[in-house]
Amino acid sequence: MTSGPGTTTVEVQLPLKVALRRVERVGFAYFSQRRQHLAPGGVERSDSDEKLEGVGEEVEISYLKSLDPKEWKDQDHYSILGLGKIRFEATEDDIRRAYRRMVLLHHPDKRKAKGEEVIQDDDYFTCITKAYEILGTSKSRRSFDSVDPEFDDSLPSQTDIDADYFGVFNKFFTLNGRWSEAKAPVPAFGEVDAKREEVERFYNFWYDFKSWREFSYLDEEDKEKGQDRDERRWIEKENKAARIKRKKEEMTRIRSLVDLAYNNDKRIARFKQEEKDRKAAAKRAKMDAAQAQKAEQDRAIREAALAKERAEKAEQKRIELIRIEREQQKKLLKKERKTLRDKVKDCKYYAKNDKDQLKHMEGTEKICETFSLAELQALNKAMESKGRESFVAALQTAEQKIAAELEEINQTQAKKLATASAPKGGVKEVKKGELWSNENVQLLIKAVNLFPAGTAQRWDVIATFINQHSPAGNGGSSVLVNARDVLNKAKALQNSDHSKSSLKTQANDAAFASFEKSKKEVQTSNDITLGEETPAQASKENLKQNGVDHKVNNNQQVKQNGTDPSAAAATPAGAAPPTTNGTAGGGSGGGSKTWTKEEQALLEQAIKTYPTTTPDRWDRIASCIPNRSKKDCLRRVKELVELVNSKKEAQAAVK
Repeated sequence: MTSGPGTTTVEVQLPLKVALRRVERVGFAYFSQRRQHLAPGGVERSDSDEKLEGVGEEVEISYLKSLDPKEWKDQDHYSILGLGKIRFEATEDDIRRAYRRMVLLHHPDKRKAKGEEVIQDDDYFTCITKAYEILGTSKSRRSFDSVDPEFDDSLPSQTDIDADYFGVFNKFFTLNGRWSEAKAPVPAFGEVDAKREEVERFYNFWYDFKSWREFSYLDEEDKEKGQDRDERRWIEKENKAARIKRKKEEMTRIRSLVDLAYNNDKRIARFKQEEKDRKAAAKRAKMDAAQAQKAEQDRAIREAALAKERAEKAEQKRIELIRIEREQQKKLLKKERKTLRDKVKDCKYYAKNDKDQLKHMEGTEKICETFSLAELQALNKAMESKGRESFVAALQTAEQKIAAELEEINQTQAKKLATASAPKGGVKEVKKGELWSNENVQLLIKAVNLFPAGTAQRWDVIATFINQHSPAGNGGSSVLVNARDVLNKAKALQNSDHSKSSLKTQANDAAFASFEKSKKEVQTSNDITLGEETPAQASKENLKQNGVDHKVNNNQQVKQNGTDPSAAAATPAGAAPPTTNGTAGGGSGGGSKTWTKEEQALLEQAIKTYPTTTPDRWDRIASCIPNRSKKDCLRRVKELVELVNSKKEAQAAVK
């Protein structure tokens, strides 16, 4: 409390909290504040007016009057509205306020009121209105921004890059980043100390860059001006082609910019060198590891070789010690035996008569053969004191040992005989000669050719084939062959000396017997006398009448077939023709001959040429094959069918 002349002042301190609070004005205070924020021209001010301060006034009247409304496409709409400095950064509110300011300043009515002459159709205010129409709509503004005349589409020169690499490309990528379609922010170019992840993310973004820039503003024709639908379609087609071409050029420009930055980026060169060094270090480490592993393996191999060598030496030493010990044992055993023989001999074999002497002499040898070294030593020691008594006891012991060994040998042999005589699984013992008869060997050779290598379960199939076609398999006996028997026999035939084989001799004997049989049949037919003239004789008479004698040729041909021409002439018309090698001859005499590959091929081709619906089919087929009759062809086809069926049955039996 303070006091003065005539006054008294009292100061009271109260613990009050003071707070700053924003209060919204209403009523008279609201209108008063609004009047303070109005511009001199009557336009309401905003926060963006700071950026536009003085811009509208800077648009010169001479520039506006020089504008031609007809050339609105070539005009800078931002500069017309006084937004030339902020351009694409201007907001919609900025554009709207700038337009209102220009309207207040340059509207024709305002200028007429000031006494200015206004030409209605050629007034520059039309350019202001057109600028607002283009910039006030997002779609048309996007088209104009895509071809902004103030934007620099050029690429930096190599001189600028060498002078300030990071400064130049930071500027260019910042300018071109405005065209990005991505919602995420455009990554910065960075500086020389940028991390590898940041640099890779930057280049990945720009190599996959997608631009929203489009060039519809530069369309030469407006499709709405077309007189009909076809003209409008043509205009749209031309405009679209021009836009696509400009879009490709734009993407090529962006890619060139990215490539230029990448090729001159020292960070990329550093990263590549680091990657190269890392790979080289990894390769060296891998080689070192491989060398270390190889050295370890070599060391292990050397150690194993040394250990093996030491083990072999130890084994040789052990074997040598065993050999020496055995030699010593043999020497000691030989010595003890000699001692025993000498003692017994000196004592005249402890015999009472000649018979006992002979018996004891044999017993001495039995003792030497059956007793061990320790037993012989004990016996020699005992004989020094007891003599005959010890010798007789040893003789009895030797007899017992020999008897026990004989009993053990007899039991072992009895077991072997019992095991050998017992039947195993009901299999009957078959002799080798009975198992592989001549017929079975012939069937084996035929089956090996019939079922070549590569046939599934080949030897089982061959065994089944032999069992099915052999006399034993058809009820002759119960002897059957299996796959192992077939394989062993095939190997034996393959490795045997064919010059010493009896198969050839047996085949020759069988052929000669067949020939003798056929010769006897032919001779028998020669004794038959017929009252009628045979066709062969008639044909011979015809040949004689024609002055041609084919007797020699006919004799040679028939002899080659194994028959006599007189026998063929004596055969009656109703009788069967003679047989050669057990096979009836056909009408052409070729039924007994083996079919060659050429005849087989002609037969197959003729069967394909003449189907089953062909009349006189087999006659036609026989006419295609020289020296073969219809009967020969039918017989050959029947043999092939039987061969195929037997092969299928053998394979089916194995499965």
